[in-house]
Amino acid sequence: MRIFSGTAVSAVFLLCLSLPSYGQKIHAETSGGCIPVRSLAEEDLAYQAGEHLKFTVHYQWGAINSDVGWATVDLEKQVLNDENVFRCSVYGRTARWYDVLFKVREDFRSWFTCDGVRPVQFTRDTHEGRYAATNLYRYLWNEPEPYIDAELYSTSSGKRNVQLPLTACTYDLPALFYLARNMDFDNVDEGVRYPMTFAIDDDIYNVYFILLGRETRKVRGLGQVRTIKFAAKLLAGEVFTGEEDMVVWVTDDDNRIPVLFEAPILVGVASGRLAEYSGLKYPFTSLIKK
Repeated sequence: MRIFSGTAVSAVFLLCLSLPSYGQKIHAETSGGCIPVRSLAEEDLAYQAGEHLKFTVHYQWGAINSDVGWATVDLEKQVLNDENVFRCSVYGRTARWYDVLFKVREDFRSWFTCDGVRPVQFTRDTHEGRYAATNLYRYLWNEPEPYIDAELYSTSSGKRNVQLPLTACTYDLPALFYLARNMDFDNVDEGVRYPMTFAIDDDIYNVYFILLGRETRKVRGLGQVRTIKFAAKLLAGEVFTGEEDMVVWVTDDDNRIPVLFEAPILVGVASGRLAEYSGLKYPFTSLIKK
């Protein structure tokens, strides 16, 4: 039984940890602008080097109601091309018992500037059943017309090199995850769509999120958490229905950590929760009862 496929697995292991999700494929010039963020100076960011997050992915359909995988998200500092950067490492996999049905391994790495959260480099190494794909992005900001130099491979398309359009609002998935944690809630209104774009493989996608309000949620294994609730529209395709919104709950404190998500898929519902955390920049004040 295949519940993850193609780039959709990235939505489960990555975008479900962030605020937006897959939207419509577009040309970069129609991206609709950037999401409202507060200061992106390093000292003002919602995270720091050494942060570690682990998420459990759950699947429910008929008689199946079980945790089927997990993902870790780690942040460290490095120097790349003589520039101080953060390196985000995201590793996701299905549980051993589920590997028998459909084995998934996802390894994403993103390098972005410590000041300004500007993407510099991105790699992806994906194995999903018999499907495999790799991405290597280099963000060429200093060209007369900036672009992403993308070296790509997949079992379906082979090796290829493409140039993707690059604007100030274009990110890879991990970089977008960290950018979204710095939203300026003084300039975010409930019910309003806020767009962004991201690149994966040889595509540019339009994404948006909608603020739904604040809510206290019980997160299994974690406790009672004060959260900010968002919805996002999902792209119809092999996995997602395209008819319902994904919902994500993030901590209502300065860390802005996703603690819970629910995403309807073609067969059943995928959900997830924060299972482990360490190295947070700020106190976890939204956790009110363990």
